[in-house]
Amino acid sequence: MYVVVVGAGKVGWNLTRELIGRGNEVTVVESDSSRYATVEEELEHAAQYGDGSELWVLERAGIERADMVIAVTGDDEDNILICQVAREKYGVERVIARCNNPRNLQHFKLLDVGPAVSATDLILRLIEHEVPRYGFLHLLDLPRERLEIIEVEVGPGSPADGSTIQDLGLPDGALAIAILRDGTGFVPLADSVIEAGDEVLVVLDTGLEDKISPQFRAPEGAPAS
Repeated sequence: MYVVVVGAGKVGWNLTRELIGRGNEVTVVESDSSRYATVEEELEHAAQYGDGSELWVLERAGIERADMVIAVTGDDEDNILICQVAREKYGVERVIARCNNPRNLQHFKLLDVGPAVSATDLILRLIEHEVPRYGFLHLLDLPRERLEIIEVEVGPGSPADGSTIQDLGLPDGALAIAILRDGTGFVPLADSVIEAGDEVLVVLDTGLEDKISPQFRAPEGAPAS
């Protein structure tokens, strides 16, 4: 796979190093001359100097034959522009953008630039995962396919507690794909029984969350599991 990475900060530099180590051909573009000199000393021909938001710089990096473009500069506007240009002008099907300010995620989504990765958003999701009874956790959003995967904890006394997968009563457009229990996970069968404290992974059509959570929510006043 040929990958163009724009931005050779800590993220871009380490990403480039790992991608090369896995057998990919990579070019990383950096606009800061001192940073470029540092990166070029290690990566040599894999590093190019220039502003990745300029077409001629991207063309010199070989964007026309790129299988993937990854924009990880410190400027969200540049990352949006780079990914838009890669997809719309050069036909790159796979683009990944770094979102530095989580408040800008809506702009990435509005302009159909993605997936957009926000470190802040990822850490918040980890916090949600570690805090008990916080609610369900979004594991993966696939906006183009209008699908998402969520993880939801089974509350004691909830409709799901003691139910089998086939009797769970999820709405059309939702499917339980895994159960996490006692530190391990398994793909359930139709007659697999769900227990309080389990964490169930559900793939569902976007917008069905409100129809999913009541199945797993403990009744008011129920003791914690």
